[in-house]
Amino acid sequence: MAAAPVPHGGSALSISRLPVRGARNKRPATEQEAATVPEQKRARPGPAASTTVRPSAGGGRAPLKALSVTAASRPAAPRKAVSVAAAPRAGAPPGPAAPRSKRPPWDLKGQVTDLRAALGGYRDKAQGLAGENRDLREQLDTLQRDLRDREARENDLTHRLGILDAELVACREEAGRSRRENEGLAAEKCRLEEEAERRGREMEELVIRLEEKEAALERAEAALAQQAAQAAQLRAQAAAQEQRLGQQEEKLHRLEMERRRLHNLIQELKGNIRVFCRVRPLLPEEEERQKNLEHLRFPPQDNKALVLCRPEESHIGRDRRGDVRYDFSFDRVFPPAASQHEIFEEIASLVQSALDGYHVCIFAYGQTGSGKTYTMEGPEAFDPETRGMIPRAVRQVFQGAQELAEKGWEYDFSASFLEIYNESLRDLLAARSERGTELEIRRVSSVSEELHVPNLRCVPVTCEEEVLGLLRTAAANRSVARTALNDRSSRSHSVFQLRIRGSNAGRDLHCASILSLVDLAGSERLDKSQSRGGDRLRETQAINTSLSALGLVIMALSNKESHIPYRNSKLTYLLQNSLGGSAKMLMFVNISPLEENFAESLNSLRFASKVNECVIGTAHANRK
Repeated sequence: MAAAPVPHGGSALSISRLPVRGARNKRPATEQEAATVPEQKRARPGPAASTTVRPSAGGGRAPLKALSVTAASRPAAPRKAVSVAAAPRAGAPPGPAAPRSKRPPWDLKGQVTDLRAALGGYRDKAQGLAGENRDLREQLDTLQRDLRDREARENDLTHRLGILDAELVACREEAGRSRRENEGLAAEKCRLEEEAERRGREMEELVIRLEEKEAALERAEAALAQQAAQAAQLRAQAAAQEQRLGQQEEKLHRLEMERRRLHNLIQELKGNIRVFCRVRPLLPEEEERQKNLEHLRFPPQDNKALVLCRPEESHIGRDRRGDVRYDFSFDRVFPPAASQHEIFEEIASLVQSALDGYHVCIFAYGQTGSGKTYTMEGPEAFDPETRGMIPRAVRQVFQGAQELAEKGWEYDFSASFLEIYNESLRDLLAARSERGTELEIRRVSSVSEELHVPNLRCVPVTCEEEVLGLLRTAAANRSVARTALNDRSSRSHSVFQLRIRGSNAGRDLHCASILSLVDLAGSERLDKSQSRGGDRLRETQAINTSLSALGLVIMALSNKESHIPYRNSKLTYLLQNSLGGSAKMLMFVNISPLEENFAESLNSLRFASKVNECVIGTAHANRK
């Protein structure tokens, strides 16, 4: 039984059955024997075996057309050809009819004829399959076009569906908002209805009140007409009062000017240069070595007299011959029990002159340790009860300025504080590290007699507290040293100056003055202070020289000399405008209560007596 031929590329492939030389002839197997050969033996591939599978025209797996096996490793026996025909695919066209009988192996021509016939059948079948393939491809293209159209329509529908979904969501949200708005409008409608009802009731009440107010307005108009008549009468009275007020202001101004004149006259009668003597009390540590003040006597009937007494010893023995008296008379003498308040009451009128436009100079003179700084500044704590002349004078100046403000006067104040140490000027309101070059005294202009110190810190002040702060700063910067007479002796002259400028715009009046309060350095002899060599000796010499120059200036003013030696000392040159005939001056001579300082006290009192005997010219106010 012959196997079906397998087409491959339009030709048939078969295994030759010709006898091989050197091999034994073998009887060909019959169809029954070929069928019984084990499948694995017939299908076992050899070195030259090949298997070909062609795809079908429909895209599926094509049927197996031919399988050939060649056994080249068995040369002795003729090759056997085993052909396995693949089962036709379901629905495939039928192939050529298999020959009814198998040709013998030696009938090669017949076999070729059969193969050609089979090949022609397969070609026909291939052409038929090609036609079917073209039809199927056309159908596939049509289906793909339909699929693309359907996908496009599906995408379009999907897009429209998304748009419709979004519109549906928006419509639902809009419906929700509309529902909420409707609910809000309903609530607002209810509120407006209630508001309308309330407003209606209010309008009714308002109409009632309006009617009442109209009635009250009519009554008020009647009262207004009556008050208009009264107002006209009051205006006439006010005009008369204003006229009288102008007259009273004019009278008050005349009285103020008369007060100033009389006040100045009283000060001139008292003397434009006055001398007060103050004896300080004993300190607690001094009470043990001196029990009383027998060498100092204060006549009870005369508060202007002071007597110094000491026993006179014989020159030929040590017998006591009696007391030696030294009588002194001043404008006022203050015993040790006198308070700061009592002393300031005596100089308050002089401070008032500074507000009136007069230069005023108050200075304290005396030996070191006699209480000059206490008299002028008071203790460091600035206790209200023990404050010195400078804080009290500043307070009176500010209080007087407030009182004069009611009379149309306005004042500006500025303060400076300097010391004269070894004939050089130092700004006490500037820290030691901030002090630059030495200060000098200069004239304000070539046509003016006014003096000033360039680069000196002049601080505007508006109240007493600001001045107290400046005093604390100056006290911390002042030059002091220890001497035999005082543990903390002032080694310089301190000069506090308050510049006052006043104006009365209504009267077009202006005034300017300087209130100078000076704490002089202690006057002492070199043998008493034991200042030998170095800075202490130069300080003592400079102090005594400047105090002597001050005495010479006062004597020259008293004698009406043509030349006043102001330039002999920085102290007198700086106070030139406050010592002359256009100023008022007061001198405190401070005395120590210790008997051991009798000689120094006597020298201070003798100097003060010479000053008290001086009479300088009449002071003139600096007004424009």
